[in-house]
Amino acid sequence: MKNDLFTEQLKQSTGFRFFIYLMLLLICSLLGSAISLFMAIGNDINLLKAAQGISHAMMFTIPPIVLYLITREKPMQEIGFRRISPIWAFFAGLALMFISLPITNLLTVWNESMNFGEAFAKIEELLKSMEEAAAALTERMLDVDTIGGLLVNLLVIALIPAIGEELTFRGVLQQALTKGCKNPHVAIILTAAIFSFIHLQFYGFFPRMFLGLILGYMFYATGSLWTSIAMHFLNNGTAVVVYYLDNKGIIDADVDSFGATSNVLLVVLSLVATVAIIVLALRKKKETK
Repeated sequence: MKNDLFTEQLKQSTGFRFFIYLMLLLICSLLGSAISLFMAIGNDINLLKAAQGISHAMMFTIPPIVLYLITREKPMQEIGFRRISPIWAFFAGLALMFISLPITNLLTVWNESMNFGEAFAKIEELLKSMEEAAAALTERMLDVDTIGGLLVNLLVIALIPAIGEELTFRGVLQQALTKGCKNPHVAIILTAAIFSFIHLQFYGFFPRMFLGLILGYMFYATGSLWTSIAMHFLNNGTAVVVYYLDNKGIIDADVDSFGATSNVLLVVLSLVATVAIIVLALRKKKETK
């Protein structure tokens, strides 16, 4: 009887489910951090990659899956692993990762040029030093010129974050906020902001939030995590592949400005096309309902 009551409480109480999720997140994060710190001793780049993959999976992948397994009757379906509808929106979402590049890069340039003023100079200096350290580690991880290194980077930098972050932010958080706010647009915007904030990189906050908005709307439009996971993987994986090709000397590209343009017309077309695809996908969803 007690087990039945506990199970029923897990299924019915949003607050209790949230408490369980926080406990799972805390336990998994501590375990992941401990394993990562142990593996990071010696500063070996391969162990650092393994540590990052394990830490990320422990923090973003395991808690959502365990939460839904113990609180839902159809856990995988309810977390978001559903049939994609309409199917064309899936491929449109993938195309958006390239169509939206001019907007993303414009936001990046604007975000990086932000100045806090003299009153907050110390804070600005701290934020920039943190981002420079993160960028240096990322570049070190991306500095590969072998197929094996490329595949490892696609796994650690592209696939694991794509699965884990979409499970956490779109699968758990966005769906919970949509139910709580009764407004999917508010839920998508809040989730995108939290998604960007969690990365703790202020000078990349707005382009990452823009990415979160696109992922959120296409997840909502297609009703499936497969869409946002594929888009997220393509976004991260493109950077990994471009770095690899540049290291091999196959292309000569400034990776940080890949897809950037100063052509105002292209930027406007990028924005119009991005909005149009999202609106069409949302309308199709409404018609299907």
